[in-house]
Amino acid sequence: MVDAVLYQCMAMREGEFERILTVLEEADADGTLTASEICDLLEEHDEEFGSAHRVATVLGRRAQTGEVEVIQGQPYRYRVPDRNN
Repeated sequence: MVDAVLYQCMAMREGEFERILTVLEEADADGTLTASEICDLLEEHDEEFGSAHRVATVLGRRAQTGEVEVIQGQPYRYRVPDRNN
């Protein structure tokens, strides 16, 4: 039962990251963006995400595996490599 719940949570997180990537590609967003800017892009593309904090959480987790670069500063900025490269 616990394994099933963990798997479901991981799948949800994967889906959130994929939604972010898809919107960034559709918006042709280059360079670095703040979580708030990414949240705004998600809303412009009719993707409900909840909050910039949630975006930052999803991207921060992916930064631990090297899929996202976090640029230190106030506020943090995020760089997501192009999937086509």
